[in-house]
Amino acid sequence: MANVAQCLLVGSIEAYSGKSGIILGLAQQLQQQGLAIAYGKPIGTCLSNSSIQQEEADVNFVAQALGLSAAQVRPPLLFLEAHSIAQRLQGQDTTDYTTALQDAVGSLAADIVLLEGPGTLWEGSLFNLSFLNLAKTLSASILLVARYHSPLIVDGLIKAQQELGSHLLGVVINDVPAEARASAETLVKPFLEQQGIAVLGLLPQDDLLRSVSVRELAHQLGAKVLCREDRLDLMVESLTIGAMNVNSALEYFRRGENKAVVTGGDRTDLQLAALETSTSCLILTGHIPPQPLIISRAEDLEIPILSVNLDTLKTVEIVDQAFGNTRLQEPIKVQCIQRLMAEHFDLARFLERFQA
Repeated sequence: MANVAQCLLVGSIEAYSGKSGIILGLAQQLQQQGLAIAYGKPIGTCLSNSSIQQEEADVNFVAQALGLSAAQVRPPLLFLEAHSIAQRLQGQDTTDYTTALQDAVGSLAADIVLLEGPGTLWEGSLFNLSFLNLAKTLSASILLVARYHSPLIVDGLIKAQQELGSHLLGVVINDVPAEARASAETLVKPFLEQQGIAVLGLLPQDDLLRSVSVRELAHQLGAKVLCREDRLDLMVESLTIGAMNVNSALEYFRRGENKAVVTGGDRTDLQLAALETSTSCLILTGHIPPQPLIISRAEDLEIPILSVNLDTLKTVEIVDQAFGNTRLQEPIKVQCIQRLMAEHFDLARFLERFQA
């Protein structure tokens, strides 16, 4: 089994808090200190076969971003999906996952093993792989990541401290809006410190990290790409709906940066207006093909056009859900989170506590 001081679990009290990003930022800093890093994700949470492939792709992306060899990476031991859960509930799966976990982590050669926990503290309990189970099995320290919503973030962190006890090394509060920075610094952080919870980082909100690539939007929408397939890596930071007259639309479109514009395939006037502003992609609803002049202009401006066989309401719903809930699979996002961690994470204090 891995040495006690070598294993760090990075977890969260809710899904999509930014665990992968924190791992990428922390791992880079540790590598710069001359430490050898290994990475693993004991549990993958999946609702479909495509989700399993996505989980595997996530692990591979982190490994590639950190320059890790195959011997320094451990893919999930288990995917939480309908079939595996049913087998466990019916008694067909009697695997001793505790021993499997010890064997998997113990064979990693590194100074520090970074393990990414499941979406919540209790996921995996059915298989004895809950977050606390992981920590006890590996005698691991825990770094919790929490996305800032309001000062009431302290509720979840205090409850987590009560459950995790001495395993809890500290917390990183992520995605702090500019207008909440003062409150986080002067109210939330001092209070948590008084409760014995070390706040090792307060990371500011960054639009880039909440953005989604045109490629990901096309995938989630099941869209047909009508032009500029070579520009699907453009990032979308906001969503604008084009449903007004063209004069109002121009002023409206100019307010958004790096946006996706959703409008009807028959609204040539709005499509042209959108293309003349900071637009990362056009999303045309109703499965109506655009006029050739729109395609030509989009080609010139290097703006992809997506066509969806959905109405505007459903399209907007899918795009809205994508913001802030996307996987960290763009190099530009990795660079961003690594910069934020370098500027706002107290590495010296982390190492002091981790190595104590």
